[in-house]
Amino acid sequence: MSFDTDVVIIGAGIAGLATGYATSRRGLETVIIEQEAGIGQGVSSRNSEVIHAGIYYPARSLKAKLCVAGKQMLYAFCDKHRVPYSRCGKLVVATTTEEEPRLDAILAQGLANGVDDLQRLSGDEVRSLEPHLKATAAILSPSSGLVDSHALMLMLGGEITRHGGAIAVNTPFAGATPLEGGGFVVRTAGEAATELTTRYLVLAAGLGAQAAAARVDTYPAEKIPQRHLGKGVYFSLAGKAPFERLIYPLPIPGALGTHYRRDLGGQARFGPDLDYVDTLDYEVDPARAASFYDTIRRFWPDLPDDALVPDYAGIRPKIHGPDQPQCDFRIEGTDQHGLAGLVAMFGIESPGLTSSLAIGELTVKRLALA
Repeated sequence: MSFDTDVVIIGAGIAGLATGYATSRRGLETVIIEQEAGIGQGVSSRNSEVIHAGIYYPARSLKAKLCVAGKQMLYAFCDKHRVPYSRCGKLVVATTTEEEPRLDAILAQGLANGVDDLQRLSGDEVRSLEPHLKATAAILSPSSGLVDSHALMLMLGGEITRHGGAIAVNTPFAGATPLEGGGFVVRTAGEAATELTTRYLVLAAGLGAQAAAARVDTYPAEKIPQRHLGKGVYFSLAGKAPFERLIYPLPIPGALGTHYRRDLGGQARFGPDLDYVDTLDYEVDPARAASFYDTIRRFWPDLPDDALVPDYAGIRPKIHGPDQPQCDFRIEGTDQHGLAGLVAMFGIESPGLTSSLAIGELTVKRLALA
């Protein structure tokens, strides 16, 4: 049977773009469908832009494996394509001696995950690197860093088109129907509503992942995980950035916690916190600054009063609730949902940016294209 295209990808966030890069550079005609007016308008444009090392995640989990592999791929891609980044390093800190056993457990997890450049530092060693930082001990992760996520996504989009692919924005996904003998009819909505046939279908819809899967005829409803919206807000610092490196306190339940970064433009920012919400609301409540002051002063006691300025918010597509353990990525192929030629992604939050190129390669394997 002849198809209009080889691969249709739903969603032009970082995971969809990385997958489109993986398929298009293999010579597969690739079309990415995005409901927003541009690429990366959802989760991918509202994060910390951190390149993670792969320290925290359970051994042999997809998050651990894809983060460790994706970090190397991401740095190589940025070098090749001149995407701005900074390998600034990260300090994961214990602010009291009582926290040090948890710090040591994180160090052991990172080593088990294959992160082989980690160093445990004493309080004096920490202060020799960051004099204003309060810590009794820390883990130094030299390979952690920051990337210009917008430049990265633009470059991935350019590479997709250079390899013959296409990205259709302002094009909502209306649904898909499996064809007898393989492939799918994909329907789009909007002013240019149309249908096209494709050999392979990838659902990389971020916050819309569950809705996208539900629009695929015969996709088993029981295989679609419940969506939870994890909102996190960020505050910027009115003043000089106090630290060169990323500063992370110990993780909180369900997330890595409120951390510090000096972005590529030199602006100091703190966040995100975590609040489960019911709607896609990106407002930043200035009152949330009170909890930020408490958290930040545990590792930076010199934070001045009235120095935090509301900045922006992100919403993460979590597949676990507030009282549940943090879930792994779900990148599911035929073995999970029974539909040949389809991969569905759920729960692609942190470290999704770091893992993105490895996610694309794994998706190719799940489609049996590698």
